[in-house]
Amino acid sequence: MFHGAQADPQINSLIKACGRNRSSSLFNFNKILNATLEDLINQSTRNDDNYFGTSNNVMGGDSVYGLFQCRRYLSNTDCAACVDAAVADILTCSGAVSAHIVYDGCFLRYGPHSFYSDTVRDGNGIVCGNQTYNNEFSEETKEVLNKLQIATPRIPHHYAATKTALVGGGAIYAIAQCVETVSQNGCYECLNRGFNSIQGCLPYTDAREYDAGCFMRYSHQPFFADNQTIDITPFLDKGNSRKKLYLLIFGVLGGVALVTVIFFALYHLYSKHGFKKTMRVPKGEISGATKLKAPINYKYNDLKAATNNFSEENRLGGGGFGNVYKGTLKNGKVIAVKKLFIGQLNKRDDDFETEVKFLSNAHHRNLVRLLGFSNKGQDRLIVYEYMTNGSLDKFLFGKEKGCLNWRQRYDIALGTARGLAYLHEEFHVSIIHRDIKSSNILLDDKLQPKIADFGLARFLASDQSKLKTKFAGTLGYTAPEYAIHGQLSQKVDTYSYGIVVLEIVSGQKSTEIVKDNNNNSHEYLIKQAWELYEQGKHMELVDKNLEPNEYDLEEAKRVIEIGLMCTQASAAKRPKMSEVVVLLTSKAQLEHLQPSIPVFVESNLKPQGSTFYSDATVSDSIVSAR
Repeated sequence: MFHGAQADPQINSLIKACGRNRSSSLFNFNKILNATLEDLINQSTRNDDNYFGTSNNVMGGDSVYGLFQCRRYLSNTDCAACVDAAVADILTCSGAVSAHIVYDGCFLRYGPHSFYSDTVRDGNGIVCGNQTYNNEFSEETKEVLNKLQIATPRIPHHYAATKTALVGGGAIYAIAQCVETVSQNGCYECLNRGFNSIQGCLPYTDAREYDAGCFMRYSHQPFFADNQTIDITPFLDKGNSRKKLYLLIFGVLGGVALVTVIFFALYHLYSKHGFKKTMRVPKGEISGATKLKAPINYKYNDLKAATNNFSEENRLGGGGFGNVYKGTLKNGKVIAVKKLFIGQLNKRDDDFETEVKFLSNAHHRNLVRLLGFSNKGQDRLIVYEYMTNGSLDKFLFGKEKGCLNWRQRYDIALGTARGLAYLHEEFHVSIIHRDIKSSNILLDDKLQPKIADFGLARFLASDQSKLKTKFAGTLGYTAPEYAIHGQLSQKVDTYSYGIVVLEIVSGQKSTEIVKDNNNNSHEYLIKQAWELYEQGKHMELVDKNLEPNEYDLEEAKRVIEIGLMCTQASAAKRPKMSEVVVLLTSKAQLEHLQPSIPVFVESNLKPQGSTFYSDATVSDSIVSAR
């Protein structure tokens, strides 16, 4: 996905502005805001032309409109990473009815009203560099920017990038971009204002100017590859441009009028019936409205038949929360059915259904979709989408060991981080998974990761003494403050994620003892990783099944250090999962974020007074930090 070590989503922040705080109906607002932002994130991951997207969600009388746009010189992956970072950043505007953020690499905005045709506003800005070049640079830059403001509105996608060589050596790199839903005339108006403003930065060698509907940037240093330039010469011809402009303006106005009529008709139709709509407006055209589906209440007998009476042959695996079975419905659809371990449930049936409906609204490309449920007597079944390739542990330690290359492992680590960041910070209620491990990360047919079993701890009765255990987690992955003292926070998931990252890199189980040939000792994975880090021998941890020439040494070192940062003894020092996503997708240096000593598990852990709810065998042990 990344071009070697050159991947850079350019998430240097130019501005983040949060509107006034909402005073009422915050729950519904956050719900539709999350749906809008999630839709934008999903659009940014398309393999084809994923540089622009819009979304509008409506519930009752509330609306949230959203828009993202990436600079078109970014790779598809860098665009998605930039949008991910912007979403995590903009969510810190907690409760704000509107917000926008501008990065070097992308732009994100949401608000209660349609702003897709906005071009200029009072909140525009300019950022100038602090180095100068020469007079020739200033004059040439003015000419370059002038040509860009003329040509860009006429170019498809309202985007242009140029490189202009200087007589005395060096070059001017410049881009101009307008939001794709604005008119040609609106784009020119916005860029003309930007052109007049950005000249104030000359003779400084770099500058950015941003507004509601456009962005301009120039620099003496390259910020995009030479092969990303566009020949703007054909778009500078003024021959019949005025006539063409008028025709385009009338066409756009007619189109906007039609779109407006359709939008209000749909809005009236659906709001009349009180349904929730999800509408996407790609490149200025409304593609329609769809309802978010509620979870299906399956008949118990249908699921029983689909799984061959929950036969052992259909069993896919099991864990602390229950066993999972492969099922095939009468219509041929393949599903996964989880039969929960809930003992003598003392909660009402409608409580269970409420929890299922709540979790079914968690939609993210790195979460397994919850399709429905069934409850009969004491049986509680949850139905999920079926993952073709099973769980990650099979590819790291099982029969598929050695099949994953470095890029696939990197993508799995990144996708898992994104899924956890969504659960912690982007869903309208923070969900702590509590049992992140390689067997709870499933892989689809493209080997993309999806987190399973998220939120299942919510089904446990408040009096957990009647269950198998007071603790929901798995040995070798559990943060010490939770295992020993019961201190639960999002950083518990961060710790478990760090362990999984070390497993992904090394191909070793966290609970297996590995012999250290240097000092003839036996160590667990986390201790081995820390000692190699201290000695500067990171690369000795990398799975020997990987060919040295198939991965970048610095990138592998970076991933190992991120894993160790996540497993630090102090929960406060561990990064948030949104910060992990940024660390994985940017080239920011980690020197100021050096990991501190983790807690070493000398043998399998069983804290005094606690029983582990685990798939692993439990034995007495000691936890120590050097």
